[in-house]
Amino acid sequence: MKAVFDERQWGHDPQHFMANGAILPNPEQPERIARLRDGARAAGCTIHAPTDAGLGPIAAIHSAEYLTFLQTIYARWQRMDGAGAEVIPNIHPANRTDSYPKSAIGQAGFHQGDTACPIASGTWQAAYWSAQAAITGADFLATDRAAYALSRPPGHHAFGDLAGGFCFLNNSAIAAERLLARGKRPAILDVDVHHGNGTQGIFYHRRDVLTVSIHADPARFYPFFWGHAHERGADAGLGYNLNLPLARDTDDAGFLAALDVALRQIRSFGADCVVVALGLDAFVGDPFKGLAVTTPGFGQIGAAIAGLDLPTLFVQEGGYLCPELADNLTSTLMGFEAA
Repeated sequence: MKAVFDERQWGHDPQHFMANGAILPNPEQPERIARLRDGARAAGCTIHAPTDAGLGPIAAIHSAEYLTFLQTIYARWQRMDGAGAEVIPNIHPANRTDSYPKSAIGQAGFHQGDTACPIASGTWQAAYWSAQAAITGADFLATDRAAYALSRPPGHHAFGDLAGGFCFLNNSAIAAERLLARGKRPAILDVDVHHGNGTQGIFYHRRDVLTVSIHADPARFYPFFWGHAHERGADAGLGYNLNLPLARDTDDAGFLAALDVALRQIRSFGADCVVVALGLDAFVGDPFKGLAVTTPGFGQIGAAIAGLDLPTLFVQEGGYLCPELADNLTSTLMGFEAA
């Protein structure tokens, strides 16, 4: 299997993270790259640099206003007296329809949904190349059965004009839109422990991309406000979004049962390719401790997805620093390849 990664993705090194009112080290560390790359290589992947497809495929998902913000906000922030080292919002609009301010502080509040997506000097470039990795991975599906995009920073919490939860550009959505533009009928299957709220938001009113997410029940787990079972899409998209929230500490058997439901929906949609938003943080030992999937369980997940017999792009989402991170990726990809 081909894997895609660009060295410029190392440049995003977030320092700020807040949980339960406490300032903590940010879990989305560059070291994730080293662990995931080791895991991909152990699965037999060859690492390829992405082709630069430009801003067009990214702007097909994200607004020009938001992309301008991401490209310019760090330099603007540094011109403020007493500015911190990272762009972190301290005020947010009550609604997305509220007025759009001129100030850097106000725009940060408009375009950053929480404090888990600080922006520093290397953030835009890393996010841009993370998206290009997903785009190149999508292009590989024209000739290959499967590909893996080591997209870091991740993307599934990013809406069309809003960053959040470590995410800036929605790599999985960008890849699906790329496939759609090539005449394909893609489904997105999100297996991250956290609901892919940005992905859902991007496609919620559309019927050309099916979105399915298996995740820890958001009633008491991030992202809290999205990911509930009653959210089925709206307008033209009604019935084209499926959420399968799971009780905390759900194990391999429970996850695989939900995955079976998800795969049936993808078949019924008539998808001819799949983008897997591959979060490895459903692992029992992941720092976020939402679900209890084991390393062998990830192999079973990969094998079940292979049962669709469709071109498949794995786009890296979550999965945080623990001793088994590389093994969990290896297990997933090898499970898929062996099926």
